Amino acid sequence: MKRTADVLDDEPVTGSGIRRVLMLSWEYPPVVVGGLGRHVHSLATSLARDGHEVTVVTRHAAGAPLEEYQEGVRIVRAPEDPPNFPLATPSLLAWTMAFNHTLTRAALRATETGEYDVIHAHDWLVTHTAVTLKEHLDLPLVATIHATEAGRHQGWLPDEMNRCIHSVEWWLAREACKILVCSSYMKWEVSRLLELPPERVEVIPNGVNDRVWRAGPRAVATARKQFAGDGPLVGFAGRLVYEKGVQHIIRAVPKLAADHPGLRVVIAGDGPFRGELESETHRLGIPDKVSFVGFQSEATLPALLAATDTTVVPSLYEPFGMVALEAAAAGAPLAVADTGGLAEIVESGVTGVTFPHSDPDALAGAVDSLLGDERFARKVAKKARTMVTKRYGWSTIADRTADAYGAAMRESQEFLTREAAARLAYGQPKLVVPAGNLLA
Repeated sequence: MKRTADVLDDEPVTGSGIRRVLMLSWEYPPVVVGGLGRHVHSLATSLARDGHEVTVVTRHAAGAPLEEYQEGVRIVRAPEDPPNFPLATPSLLAWTMAFNHTLTRAALRATETGEYDVIHAHDWLVTHTAVTLKEHLDLPLVATIHATEAGRHQGWLPDEMNRCIHSVEWWLAREACKILVCSSYMKWEVSRLLELPPERVEVIPNGVNDRVWRAGPRAVATARKQFAGDGPLVGFAGRLVYEKGVQHIIRAVPKLAADHPGLRVVIAGDGPFRGELESETHRLGIPDKVSFVGFQSEATLPALLAATDTTVVPSLYEPFGMVALEAAAAGAPLAVADTGGLAEIVESGVTGVTFPHSDPDALAGAVDSLLGDERFARKVAKKARTMVTKRYGWSTIADRTADAYGAAMRESQEFLTREAAARLAYGQPKLVVPAGNLLA
């Protein structure tokens, strides 16, 4: 295995000098559970287009080969071991441990036929594999933390499983010599929650392939005919979990429907909160105004978003706000909660409108400002689409990530020396999780 010093003497492909990346992710197409899978796919293929050699080691999917090359990326999939641990609470931690066993073996098999310069781990679910590879291969570890457990719960860790996940996130942050996050808000959150010096945390936003999200006029018209009524169409896309705030859209529907006859709302996505959300529409007497259409692929979602008169992102917690960028790229006017990374994407009155999260009346007012002024809605939608193209193109994001790899390689020996000295002096530190609000 070639060490960091050897690689830095090689002729670089780009300014960062990185050629070989071993990427770890619990989801990668065809396994796409949320935004993380799409992010890793776009990043890996963009790096490959720039000349880097990228291997993604990930979870196996039924019908997919155990190894293949797609879009310039080597994909190594880890088959599930026979013990059956459901990927859901209360078995999530058991499933994660079992998954990391098979993921580690698959990654080590990949290293038998390939050499690597850096390991890039995506989120806590691959931590055990990432640390094993770092120590076994003597390679620098870069970690992207896409969200935090405490952040998802507004600063609290309500039970033992949440505290365990937090401790794994803390461990991953300690083992990585470079932490990547998607927004300035996440840098603040991660530095505070995981007790990191700010200089070890770098902000690199998620990217968007704006061409993928531009649907043709015929597809948009078809989606409009399918989902809209005689009035405006309001949309949402994302996982149906409490922190995404869909309940506040539903609670705003009676007021919006009274002001805008014929209004319809389309909810694209699925998740454990769906049943409760559907029950809420019946309680409010609005099931005929809200359509739950389930998970939509990238083949159908762009047209659905483009067909809306406004797309709402009402999250209580949102490290970045990927769906807001995708909706903007599709051409939808945006109404988003003024929280987390969303506040960095949308400038109210310029690229969309904002409202305080968890406030259905404020949400209704923001949506009404777009539905009631078509010229204003078109103006902010146009500016948002331009902003996405200029600021969040994947080529730019890949270049910045490659530069972060280079920095990690240059800093890794110093980092490892400090880490070894700390362990010798104090032993492996043990996390004591406080009981209060960690973000207070």
